[in-house]
Amino acid sequence: MKVIILAGGFGTRLSEYTNVIPKPMVPIGGKPILWHIMQFYAKYGHKDFYIALGYKSELIKDYFLNYRELNSDFTLDLNSGDIEHHEVNSEDWKVTLIDTGDKTMTGGRLKRLQKFIGNEPCLLTYGDGVADINLTELLKFHKSHGKMITMSAVRPNARFGELELQGNLVKSFKEKPRLHKGWINGGFFVIEPDFFDLIDGDSTLLEREPLEKATKMNELMAFIHEGFWQCMDNKRDHDFLENLWIKGKAPWK
Repeated sequence: MKVIILAGGFGTRLSEYTNVIPKPMVPIGGKPILWHIMQFYAKYGHKDFYIALGYKSELIKDYFLNYRELNSDFTLDLNSGDIEHHEVNSEDWKVTLIDTGDKTMTGGRLKRLQKFIGNEPCLLTYGDGVADINLTELLKFHKSHGKMITMSAVRPNARFGELELQGNLVKSFKEKPRLHKGWINGGFFVIEPDFFDLIDGDSTLLEREPLEKATKMNELMAFIHEGFWQCMDNKRDHDFLENLWIKGKAPWK
């Protein structure tokens, strides 16, 4: 199944890195988070990628154009220009890179990819989050309900300690617990081709009008994911993911 990855945002809250490189290229364990996301999908057999580019798109294009060289040892004959690769580390992926514009919103980026997807369902996610969602079960759930869209619903850890109060008396305190309420959009969607028709154009936010319209139409279903999920919104998130990878405890691996 085709996989769309939205990878065009500015990533302003991660400016320590994104002043120089686009957010999907911020490394975790020496590899761009975009690579980690693609590896995750490929593990489930989904290897046909359509990446919606925007901010600093040329750096992502360069990465894939030079992917074989960046991930292999090689001998270069400077006279002839011939390259001999040693122990080639490559992937059996097909990667389509589409520049959707620096200022295009998330819905607009998706709309611009419609012609590449055609009249078939596809997978969709953001280029800055990882999880251990069972994609086989996600697709099974999507096919079972027959609706237009499935969104993964997740409950991230709270950033601060959670208090349960009785008046001014603290009855319970938990340091950075998993939230018990307030499911959020975790990305990792399955969408039917009709969903593209709910998107007006470049200025449309995926998370606003299209998903709100689908909700009113009773066409949006939630796949409940109780396991690991983490977006990379800021440096703290990055450091958390980096630490998991270094310790060999990355659930998405």
